[in-house]
Amino acid sequence: MRTPYLSIIFATLAAVSSFTYAINEDLAPESATGTLHQNSITAQQQMVVTAHPLATQAGYHVLQQGGSAVDAAVAVQAMLTLVEPQSSGIGGGAFMLYWDNSTQRLTAFDGRETAPAAADENLFLTEEGTPMSWWDAMVGGRSVGTPGVLAMLEFSHHQYGKKPWASLFSDAIQTSKEGFNVGARLHQLLASNINPGLGRYPEARAYFFTPEGEALPEGHRLTNPALAHSLQQIAEQGATALYQGELGQKIVAAVKQATDNPGKLQLSDLQNYRPVARQPICRPFRQYRVCGFPPPTSGGVTTLQIIKLMELAESQPQQPDSLGFYHLFTQASRLAYADRGRYLADSDFIDVPVDALLDETYLQQRSQLISPLKDMGQANPGELPQTISQADDRSPELPSTSHFVIVDKWGNAVSITSSIEMAFGSTLMAGGFLLNNQLTDFSFVAEQDGKPVANRVQPNKRPRSSMSPMMVFDQNNQLVAALGSPGGSRIISYVAKNLYLKLSSDISLQAAFNSPHVVNRNGVTELEASTTAEQLAEPLRALGHQIKIKDQNSGLHGFFRQSDGRWHSAVDPRREGTAMGD
Repeated sequence: MRTPYLSIIFATLAAVSSFTYAINEDLAPESATGTLHQNSITAQQQMVVTAHPLATQAGYHVLQQGGSAVDAAVAVQAMLTLVEPQSSGIGGGAFMLYWDNSTQRLTAFDGRETAPAAADENLFLTEEGTPMSWWDAMVGGRSVGTPGVLAMLEFSHHQYGKKPWASLFSDAIQTSKEGFNVGARLHQLLASNINPGLGRYPEARAYFFTPEGEALPEGHRLTNPALAHSLQQIAEQGATALYQGELGQKIVAAVKQATDNPGKLQLSDLQNYRPVARQPICRPFRQYRVCGFPPPTSGGVTTLQIIKLMELAESQPQQPDSLGFYHLFTQASRLAYADRGRYLADSDFIDVPVDALLDETYLQQRSQLISPLKDMGQANPGELPQTISQADDRSPELPSTSHFVIVDKWGNAVSITSSIEMAFGSTLMAGGFLLNNQLTDFSFVAEQDGKPVANRVQPNKRPRSSMSPMMVFDQNNQLVAALGSPGGSRIISYVAKNLYLKLSSDISLQAAFNSPHVVNRNGVTELEASTTAEQLAEPLRALGHQIKIKDQNSGLHGFFRQSDGRWHSAVDPRREGTAMGD
């Protein structure tokens, strides 16, 4: 019989208004800024779900004009660059799953940033040869990778766009000129000093703060004529405007002019950047086929490992609101995160054993390490046949990120996770947008005990990520769901938990998103603060868990096709996202 304190899965999240701040891996890339009540909407033909109402409107506007899912994605990303600058933008990168319903083909479009050609494994070492502090590395030009999202969107638009490229920027250009009202979330993130480097450089300081140095107040009308000009150039010239034109020169100048922490980025890095179309990773789970993004992100492999380990370790089906469910989830997470830290990196540079990590026999053996009665403690990576001996990664990986999903009236769909890394990125601006600090997703050390780290810095290499855009298909190969989340290395936990809940029970995707988070990244078990997850603290301690209660910073967005054929939206109450459809 279930006891009251374990019945937490359907509980409404309490408002979270406090901020946490520490210079260590516990620092949230974006602090919690409260919760909003979110209702699921339904749509028969097409739907857009994003992290900001104006971005949702921009994408939906394109769909209403006969645009495709990729067309709408371009419009959404352009608008997010303006209205959610702390999370993503054209100065960053993205991973996009695209489902072409007419050909029944799924493609993984890789727009991840790359290390400059002049970068090497010493990039984040001090003159004494020791790793830099993360904050010293992050703020300024050193951490800026070659932006990839715009090239990736143009690449996919050439194949799947229906509307003229230039038309997709109209809403973002107009809003940049006319301005938008600063929302509660942006104001609170500015006021919280979540990125203390934001006031270091004059362009960002003048844009985000009043002349007196105060954070822009909620309701302030914020215009961005520089971004309007940049987007107009991109609309007219294509991505060439950023990678070969005036914008590229501005980006390189910003990186070099940060003389307190200059970077290696050159105009040739921008000119030589190429997005990549990769093969998604798909595996069976229950009666579904679940698909994720391959390396250089660790998200697809690790998420698929977690949900399969849980399925294999079940002696009997777990109630989604039970102590047994959350204990099982943390143990599967420990095993998967251990493998992630050793084996996953950019597969263009490292031989990543994807098939071995997802082999069912291997996962069955790993699942036997899970006890229903005791926390296993820190898990070791699994031993894989025919792999190069490697050391575990040392990267804090604190991305600030956004996720959005779109399905058009032809049944084509995108699931996109887009990021500039830490909230407000490197804090450098060029052309009205922030530049990423994604290079800090590399390991700061290249080897340990004489063994190379897979995720070490190398020229032109893509840093490992945790971004986890996912899609789910039924037995007839029909798309039934798309989802993803921001949240740094916790992204995998957020996505895996909600995938498992939805695909293993009859709760709605919105109810799953509303549920409190319980996270274990092969360390302490984190319970989401100010929610009923706190009631699990003592039962989990009794099983040997070390417990930490803290805010969680997910931003889950997705949709699920119910048996009635309608798309049902799901929006994370922890952010300010919305859904629109018809």
